[in-house]
Amino acid sequence: MILTPEQCRAARGLLDWTQEHLAQEAGVSRSTVRDFEKQRHHLNRASEELMIEAFAKAGVRLISLDEDGLGVRLVPSACGL
Repeated sequence: MILTPEQCRAARGLLDWTQEHLAQEAGVSRSTVRDFEKQRHHLNRASEELMIEAFAKAGVRLISLDEDGLGVRLVPSACGL
């Protein structure tokens, strides 16, 4: 799975997370999140995996282009819905 800047921003929005909160949950720096979302650089594989894992634990499912189009979705059982 490749995380896009758009998915990252959308997932944070669904969770009402700041960049700082995502950075803390994923164990990466805020500048990593900020610069990735502003498309200043790509994520290294380890940072990407940590961010994807943080979103998954919070109940966000990333949707790839292979599925129904690029996006994010809250998983009801994981987010208490």
